[in-house]
Amino acid sequence: MSKKMPPEFYQMLEEIQAIDFVVLELNLYLDTHPDDYAAIEQFNDFSEKSMQLKIQFEQKFGPLMHFGRSFSDFPFNWGDTPWPWQV
Repeated sequence: MSKKMPPEFYQMLEEIQAIDFVVLELNLYLDTHPDDYAAIEQFNDFSEKSMQLKIQFEQKFGPLMHFGRSFSDFPFNWGDTPWPWQV
C-alpha cells in the first residue's frame, strides 16, 4: 500500500503533466511547421517551465525519472514510494 502524499504533491505532478502535454503538442506541430517563430518561443518557454517545475518537485518529493535523469538524496531514495507513475 502506498503512503498518502500531501495535496501539493498531486497539484505539482498534475501541473508538470499538463505542461509536458503542451511541450509534446508543440513539438509535433513544429515537426511540420519548423519556421513558426512564435511556436518555437512557446516551445522553449514551456520547456523551461517544465524543467523548473521538475526541479522543484524533486527537491520536495524525490526523483521523477530513472536511469540517471534524476538525482538521489542520501541514502539512495528510489525505494521510497509512491513513484509518480503510481499515483
